[in-house]
Amino acid sequence: MKKRILVACGAGIATSTVVCDRVERLVKENNIDATVTQCKIAEVGSLEDHADLIISTTILPREFKIPAIKATAYISGIGTDKLDEKILSYLR
Repeated sequence: MKKRILVACGAGIATSTVVCDRVERLVKENNIDATVTQCKIAEVGSLEDHADLIISTTILPREFKIPAIKATAYISGIGTDKLDEKILSYLR
């Protein structure tokens, strides 16, 4: 079954682009059928019913119905392997 991933940042432009590219590469390398959608954090609430996982570069404004992971490791470059494994564990 195809997984749907939301990658969100404050404006939906800068940091989410970096994370989006990284997540797309991660799912491809691990043969996971997934769609990765880039968005603003403010849009997540209206999109969560159609997604399986939220990956955010900013603080989430509230709890969501689906799992949410903070992806600051992809921006800082520290702990990226652990973050990769955490994301994959939700998608497998």
